[in-house]
Amino acid sequence: MDTTQSGAGGRAMHINLFLFACGHHRAAWRHPYSSVGRLGDIRYYEQLAQTAERGKLDAVFFADGQSADNPADGPRWFLEPLTTIAALCRATERIGFISTVSSTFYTPFHAARMLASLDHLSGGRIGWNVVTSMFDSEARNHGYEAMPDHDWRYERAEEFVDVVLRLWDSWSDGALLRDRDGLYADPGQIHAIRHKGAHFLVDGPLTVPRPPQGHPVMFQAGASGQGRSLAARRAEAIYAVAYDLASAQSYYRDIKRRVREAGRTDPVPIMPGLVTYVASTSAEARRKQRELDELLPAEDALRQLGLYVGRDCMGWELDAPVPDLPPLERFAGPKGRYATILRIIETEKPTVRQLLGRLAAGGGHCTMVGTPDEIADEMERWFLNEGADGFNLMPPALPESIEDFVDFVIPILQDRGLFRRDYDSRTLRGHLGLQRPGSR
Repeated sequence: MDTTQSGAGGRAMHINLFLFACGHHRAAWRHPYSSVGRLGDIRYYEQLAQTAERGKLDAVFFADGQSADNPADGPRWFLEPLTTIAALCRATERIGFISTVSSTFYTPFHAARMLASLDHLSGGRIGWNVVTSMFDSEARNHGYEAMPDHDWRYERAEEFVDVVLRLWDSWSDGALLRDRDGLYADPGQIHAIRHKGAHFLVDGPLTVPRPPQGHPVMFQAGASGQGRSLAARRAEAIYAVAYDLASAQSYYRDIKRRVREAGRTDPVPIMPGLVTYVASTSAEARRKQRELDELLPAEDALRQLGLYVGRDCMGWELDAPVPDLPPLERFAGPKGRYATILRIIETEKPTVRQLLGRLAAGGGHCTMVGTPDEIADEMERWFLNEGADGFNLMPPALPESIEDFVDFVIPILQDRGLFRRDYDSRTLRGHLGLQRPGSR
């Protein structure tokens, strides 16, 4: 791995591709050249994964949801992620794959079995992003009248993770003998776990031998106090939301402190989401952004903005500055998203249309618009100043946005010694610099 950049201290960025429908901009599917007609075609995802592998990215990440929301607004979920990943493993050789797994709705045995199978299919390239689901519309698809409360969901998540790890360890690494004249497996190295907890009853052992990585890599995205605590104690890599470097640094330093206090020495890379518009000139990059923003149905976008800011926005003029909003301390609704909106307005001085576009592509995640050198400069600034160990790319329009990034930004990062020129590992753990856990 080429890490010759002196300012990087021998470190290299970790970069994942977050695949979502036609792109992360809510209007991307409306573009004349969008991939909306291919969302059920596995070849579409194969080509995107191969582009990411050509760029030597660490992994491809799929989010997941358990309700259809309003399908008329545009595509959200189409193919189920774990099923999709099974196919993509066969179309690639080195790049990793990560899927969201809901600890609220999955059972530990089911999740452990599927993820272990994928780790075998891929030769050790699988990760899982553990989430506690949030919405009542999801709960009602899984036998609940409403979503259980926050504390219940995090208690279940803790137990869920523990049982999954124990199931993966229910087979020792040497359990498979494959002795045609004797035993297929050593029963002394395969153990029931006999778990009986508040949420789960699981005897074990797992039906799948221990995964190639020992444990598929566990990602989390803790934002609340409980979420940060769980991530610091259990996650091996962390997805983050950060609008600017200052907010990224605050989260980064807090999580690293919590990891140390938990007695861990693991690197636990932190990877904020990143939306990029890349072009040969800054003006052309801004044109790409504006082209997608102008495809947003104004009425729907203004109605959604009204929910975010707690007021009627339907009469706002699209190409005028955003009207004054109350300070954060006077806002009665959810403060996290509102604080981000206030920061965007203060920092970028957007028109109403531009604000709608920013929120439609990545929400509160960092957005970088410019030339390949400008994008690389800003990524390097975050990387070298305790803002990020890498990034979770959220291309606004697919496939164009990821092709632009791989073809024009990645070579600059490589030339600066900030990103690998080639893979030096065949597993996701290897890409992330993580040790393979021994069987407990």
